[in-house]
Amino acid sequence: MKDSQILSSFEERPRPRASLSPAAPLFDACQLGVTLRAVLFVEAVVAVGALFGALGLADWLGRLSLLTAGALSATLVWLLAACGLKRVLARWPQRLQRAAGVGLGALAGLYGCGLLSLTGLLAAPPWLASACAGALMSALLVEALVWRLKGRAPAATAARLSELQSRIRPHFLFNTLNTAMALVREEPARAEAILEDLSELFRHALMEPGESATLADEITLARRYLEIEQARFGERLRVEWSLDEGAGAARLPPLLLQPLLENAVRHGVEPSETGAQLRISTQRRGDQVVIKVTNTVPAGQGRGGHGLALDNVRDRLSLLHDLQGSFRTALVDGVYQVRIEIPLQGG
Repeated sequence: MKDSQILSSFEERPRPRASLSPAAPLFDACQLGVTLRAVLFVEAVVAVGALFGALGLADWLGRLSLLTAGALSATLVWLLAACGLKRVLARWPQRLQRAAGVGLGALAGLYGCGLLSLTGLLAAPPWLASACAGALMSALLVEALVWRLKGRAPAATAARLSELQSRIRPHFLFNTLNTAMALVREEPARAEAILEDLSELFRHALMEPGESATLADEITLARRYLEIEQARFGERLRVEWSLDEGAGAARLPPLLLQPLLENAVRHGVEPSETGAQLRISTQRRGDQVVIKVTNTVPAGQGRGGHGLALDNVRDRLSLLHDLQGSFRTALVDGVYQVRIEIPLQGG
């Protein structure tokens, strides 16, 4: 199945690679989203601070330019230091990690003040005020990152329960067992394979998941699910794979692809007498990996459902990869596609 018509609806945007480690620090300053939020936060504080004592627009702009030169440099230094020390900080207790973040903020504030002093822009450098301001803003940023990390736990639990419920839907289990029983006498080997695939799906659904899984593992699980549905729908389900081995190491939230495949079967194959064509492709593009799940939709029908599964996938992807992850959908001329972009990272 050619999906060029779908690809044209997406805008290709190259993204920088984030250097992430397999450790789990209290706060992670290496992510692109964190960098953007930190810069915007500091700039907003500086802009408001420059209003105090400003005699007019020109005076405010002059103050803002001066403060931005020091504050932005200090922010970037803090981000670079926190990112470079991430693996070291990950081994420390949480209190020490917080203290380190605040301490780095104070040092970054002194750096910004010293930079302005060396350029002659400050006649009397406010060393103490700069250190305190750097410590305060870094403390606020660290706490924001910590709260975001804590927010993952209940979201991941709710997502896992939702996926588990989806995986053991009574009609899916009923249909799978009926298919296996129908094949027991005529094709016992195939019936056994279906039951093995079903057992593997349940094993993955019931096991305690980690924060992420490799794309290669997700593809293996997806194959087992589609093999079960293939036995049920026969020629009505036409599956095409286009996989890039170089993309297999990318990390995804566990059990992420199957809800997309379930939607494709439910809305593409089930309502059509002739079935549907389903295409799963992965491709490595530099430091990015593109995953596409594409399926045909019966003529005259749109994409049904309430979109809960798609919202679940989008939220979980955002929790893991933040702004470096992209999740988009499109329905063009009877072809529906889900497109995921994630960073390729080691380990």
